[in-house]
Amino acid sequence: MENCLDFEKLMQLDGRYRANLINKIAGYKTANLIGTRSGSGLENLAVFNSVVHIGANPPYLGFVLRPATVERHTYENLKETGYYTMNQITGRIHGQAHMTSAKFQRGVSEFETCGLEPYYLKGFNAPFVAESAIKIGLKLEEVQRIECNDTRLVIGKVIQVILPEGAIGEDGDLDLESLDTVAIGGLDTYYKGIKLGRYGYVRPGEDLRKLS
Repeated sequence: MENCLDFEKLMQLDGRYRANLINKIAGYKTANLIGTRSGSGLENLAVFNSVVHIGANPPYLGFVLRPATVERHTYENLKETGYYTMNQITGRIHGQAHMTSAKFQRGVSEFETCGLEPYYLKGFNAPFVAESAIKIGLKLEEVQRIECNDTRLVIGKVIQVILPEGAIGEDGDLDLESLDTVAIGGLDTYYKGIKLGRYGYVRPGEDLRKLS
């Protein structure tokens, strides 16, 4: 027997229950820590599960910010400085990374409180996470307001990529398993990925059985 929940039934659910359900039905999502620094030098670090690929030529990544109904330190810092980092969460630090979701007071460093180490590149204002295997430095390009729920899609230009030695394959591919990358399901559950296969560019008329 299937559960069938239409829009009206979904809106009648308890808010936290509905948030867990709707976040989970989208499946596994990227798990990243976004690092920022205010104009006065205050560091901030927060976990996000909404990072998306925008384009590769030139390279852009985006993430979604919830409505600015309360203080959003990440957004405020972005507006002040225009620079930020995305740091993929690994299995080794996923517990500490999740701790950054707490609503810390302005001026409290999530790096220090959650036991993570900030890492800086000369000439780049925002802090990376030293323990992360995949570190990305971005410059704010544009912010698109999403009218239907007053969220914001933040789009940044990739201007720095830091990876372990030997992490990049001959064709630019990354082995995310060996880099200990994790995914998020819903708001609070972390998973390790298992590669099922890799398939090349598919051309019309090609025998798809050869790709498996």
